Amino acid sequence: MVAETTREGETWYECEACGLLFDDRDDAAAHEENCDAEEPSYIQ
Repeated sequence: MVAETTREGETWYECEACGLLFDDRDDAAAHEENCDAEEPSYIQ
């Protein structure tokens, strides 16, 4: 499930499995379908 959060006056969509933030709900949902729930190997 994608969580909606507001940071610095902007709305972001967060993958609840790994915490990665997206500015588009559809992008977040697509990511979450394939998320392995591990920390990303790159800096966010």
